[in-house]
Formats: sequence, C-alpha cells, structure tokens
Amino acid sequence: MSYTQTLSLPDNASLFTRLRVARRCLKELRNDATNPTYGQTFNLSLNANVYASLAQQFQRSEEGRRMLSKRPSLEARELDLAAFERLPEGTLGHEFARYYRDNKISPFATTLELKSDIDFLSKRYRETHDLLHVLTGYGTDVVGEMELQAYVLGNLGLRTTMLVLLNGTIGQLKAPQSGVERSEYLRRLWAAYRRGRASPRFLDFWFEEHWETPVATLRARLCAPAHA
Repeated sequence: MSYTQTLSLPDNASLFTRLRVARRCLKELRNDATNPTYGQTFNLSLNANVYASLAQQFQRSEEGRRMLSKRPSLEARELDLAAFERLPEGTLGHEFARYYRDNKISPFATTLELKSDIDFLSKRYRETHDLLHVLTGYGTDVVGEMELQAYVLGNLGLRTTMLVLLNGTIGQLKAPQSGVERSEYLRRLWAAYRRGRASPRFLDFWFEEHWETPVATLRARLCAPAHA
C-alpha cells in the first residue's frame, strides 16, 4: 500500500474496507510508529464518526468553538524543547521535554493537510499522545502503552484504541511482556479504562497555555485518581 493509497480512503468506505485499511496501517506502524501518513490514516479509518460527534460537542461551548477556529498545534515545529527544559522542574513544559529526552524520541510531525474539523481532531489526538503519558503516568513500555490506549478508550471512545488493545492483548496473553502476569495485565487495563471514563475530556484542553503549570496541578484537574 503506497502513502497515496492510504490517504485516498473514501468517506463512504464500507466497514470492511475501513477495518482492512486500519489493520494494514497498524501493521506498518509497528515498524514505523511515528509515520504521519499511516498514523493519520489509521486514526481516521475507524474514528471519523467519533470525531464528527466530538466536533458537534465542541461547537456547543465557547472554548470548543475557539479551538476549532484557531486549530492550535502541538507539532514538533511549534515546540521549543530547549526552552521547556529551562522551566522549573515539575512544570508541564519541563517534564514534557524530559519525557522526550529520557525516551530518546522526537515530537510528532506531519505534512498532512487539514481539510476539516475531523482532520484537526484526529491530528490533535495524535499530538496529545505523549502529553497523556506525562499526565497519566503510564509508561512507554508495552504494558504502559496499552494502559494509555485503555484510558483513551474510556475517555473518548475511539474505535482504533479497541483494535490496538485487541491486537496487544492477544500478544500479551500468548507471551506476557515485561514480566507482567496475564491477570495483572487485564486488571491494569480495566483500571485504566475506568480512570479514563471518570476523567474530564482532554482533547479540548489548551495544553499550549499551561507549559509553566505544575504537572501535579494538571493531573488533578484532568485525570481521575488511579485506582487498582
């Protein structure tokens, strides 16, 4: 599948077609997790209706309308990680920069054109993925990534998270990762899902205005307590 083909998924594609494209993109993303073409296509393949519903919800509030109008960006070119590192320890900016440094990864970047609010919300979700790691405390190991997917499923109901969780859980049940037993793995996913359900929606939060805010303050505001 070429990049051009992945971007030509029609709006009226059948569920079978969307599932087929999503599974192919997911396969490619295992080897190239930051690829913007496959990532965006995977995200939109099953989530377009969810994002359309969210866009309607955004239109009902002043802050939501402002976000859809301004379409803020958390792409790599918008982030000054060197400046963030100079902020006090514990602030969102400082801990965000530390997250990238410690994990030896780079911020999200894409050249894809935003043609609609649906495209923007899809991009916004991908941009906030790393911020959610910082806020929720879920790790970047296999189990931590699945916990974050479960959290997002509870918070936004994105269908692609169900596909990621299904594939990840099948693999985990066949061959447990990171020394986590199967029962513990399932318990942690369920706890993350319930936490996401109990938390305020994160997608319309203006992280750009809170780089100097302590992570602890934002976690208390945006994330329900993590319970077993």
